[in-house]
This record gives sequence, structure tokens and C-alpha cells, in this order.
Amino acid sequence: MSALHDRAQRSAVTAVPRTQPRLIAIASGKGGVGKTWLTLSLAQAMSARGARVLVLDADFGLANADIQLGHLAESDIGAVLRNEASLADSIVRVGQGGFDLLAGEAGSGTFSGLDPVVIERLVGSLLDAKTRYDIVLLDLGTGVEPASRHLAALADTLVLISTGDPASLTDGYAVLKLLQRDRADRGAAVDARIVINQIETEPAGRRAHAALARAARGFLRLDPPLLGIIQRDDNIGEAIRGQRLFLSEFPQSPTAAVIQSIARRLLAK
Repeated sequence: MSALHDRAQRSAVTAVPRTQPRLIAIASGKGGVGKTWLTLSLAQAMSARGARVLVLDADFGLANADIQLGHLAESDIGAVLRNEASLADSIVRVGQGGFDLLAGEAGSGTFSGLDPVVIERLVGSLLDAKTRYDIVLLDLGTGVEPASRHLAALADTLVLISTGDPASLTDGYAVLKLLQRDRADRGAAVDARIVINQIETEPAGRRAHAALARAARGFLRLDPPLLGIIQRDDNIGEAIRGQRLFLSEFPQSPTAAVIQSIARRLLAK
């Protein structure tokens, strides 16, 4: 058992038993903000704390979670949706991370406009009461495409990643606005939380969150809390380029501590 797993178990916040897994969507308003990297890092941190985690790479068309992990999946979500492979046979174990992955299909826009009925059927399969997972993390596509919106609306919690860039904050606000509308159509409240990534300093991160939260309060009557601030870290790029899990490579880094904190807070609900 890894040292990372040992440490996490000693301070574990185990997921509360549920009849269904908790669905957490990881979203962003624009690309290049570290969404997939954070999803995989959170999956590893949650798994080390005792949660049974599945990552669904739901970036239909531009999927890359399996590439970041250094292995191309033999089957993926595309094969499942075309009935060429079963869901069970397409889920692979990420041994070092302690979690499972259902890879997306890269290089195809075929599924970006999926029928909502198909999306709900897929999610229903993942959330079946007999499932072995506590948490399903959805690595959503960037922006406000219909499939991403529908998945976000189905999720119990949405984690919105933004940088301090004004365009990223503006696009993040658009995601929150559409989420509120889509959840209202389902008669459900919004549970959205913010992670500020790729920021120079913690005060700058707090200012970025404050700007986004202020707009959400003023126009949407939402008050999304700050989950964490991840400062610029060259080790992140090194881990991605090396196709290695960040927490395995840099477990003692300040960034790893932030990831562990975010995972702990999400598991604690």
C-alpha cells in the first residue's frame, strides 16, 4: 500500500453510505484551465480516503483522461453508446490511482449533441443501486454544449474551475447561469462550488473567487463557496507531460495539500 494511501487512511473522511453514488461534475467555461488534471487528482485523493470512485471522461469529442494517464483504453464511451461494448467491459482500473475510468472518445464530435434520453440512460446505468461506486466524477466538456449542460444538471454537485483571467471568470459565470436554469427546469436546487486554478498568489485567487461569487449573488442569487485555490506549479505540467498522476509524483507539494483539502471537503458534503 502506498505512503499516500497510508496517510490518507489515517485521516480518512469516508464517503457516507448511499443507495446510489454521488455524482460530481467538474466543469469550466473555457479550455486550458486544468479540468481533466484536477478530476484525476481528486479521484486519486478520494480513493485514498476510502471512497470507491469512477471517473467518466464526458468530454465527448475531445476526451483525454486516458492519455493523461498514459494508456489508451481498448474501449470507450463511444463503443458503449454504439452498443459495440458493454459498460462493465469498458471500465478499466487505474491501479496506481485506486479508481476506475470510463474513457471518452477522442477526435469525434459525434456525441456532443447526444439525445438527453441517451444521456440519462447512461447516467442511470452508472448510478444503478447495485453499483460498486460511492462517487462518480464527470469530467465535462468545456463550455455550454447541450450534452455538458445536461450532465451538469443531473449532477448532485458541480465543481466549477476558473482561472483569474477575466474571460475565464465570465465564461464560468455563464456556466452557473445555465446550470441554474437547467436545475430549475428539473425542480432542483444548485450546489455549485468554485476552484481557482493557475493563479499567482492566494490573495489573487480569493479576489478572483470574490468577483465570480459577487456576480452570481447579484444576478443569480447563488453564493458558490470557494473550494480551493491552486497556485501556479511547474510540477503540474511535468506530471501531465510524463502521463503520471500528480499525487503519486509530488505527494508532499503545496498543490497536493490543496487537492487533498478539496477532496476532503467534497467527501464531507
